Amino acid sequence: MKILALELSTERGSLVWLDGEIELACEWPNDRKNSAAFFENLDNVVKKFGAPQLVVVGLGPGSYAGTRIAISAAIGLQVSSGARLIGYPSICAMDSDAQEYCVIGDARRKSFFFAQIRANELVEGPHLFSEEELKNKLATLGNDTHIFCCESLPQFPDAAIRYPSAVVLARLTQDPTRNFTLPPLEPMYLREPHITLPKAQEITS
Repeated sequence: MKILALELSTERGSLVWLDGEIELACEWPNDRKNSAAFFENLDNVVKKFGAPQLVVVGLGPGSYAGTRIAISAAIGLQVSSGARLIGYPSICAMDSDAQEYCVIGDARRKSFFFAQIRANELVEGPHLFSEEELKNKLATLGNDTHIFCCESLPQFPDAAIRYPSAVVLARLTQDPTRNFTLPPLEPMYLREPHITLPKAQEITS
């Protein structure tokens, strides 16, 4: 099967084409304000190999804008080629050989998220904690537990920087026991989406 994996949830973007023995992987610094590198790599891969049969997208949590761009590109490919479209948590596809690990990240508003992954499956979280609460949570973990983050977090010096991998995403699609997210795809939210409603107009007589 011709598989295309797209991952844009962090500052390292990646995409992978997987078709039997043929695997082409691209990585680049992911500028969240400029998607030119992503679309250039995507265009080159599609021109070289043709239309995919399956597109898998990393859903985060992470950059909302980056994940939305990846989803939009995947929908475009689905419409033009009839490819099947699925999503999977980016944090379950980290570039690591560890079978079990935790991922932490800055959730803004003076909060941090925590998630635990085992065999590329989410087994806990993501949950939100204050800095102190997260430190207490991490203190309960075993000394051999891998702790990853996707950006520098000086408050948590034991966390090693790792990034989600489109290579891992692509390979996970070959496991028929996995539960993937089906369309309509949305980025993973750490909080409920905030919607600002317009103020009611004053009624004048």
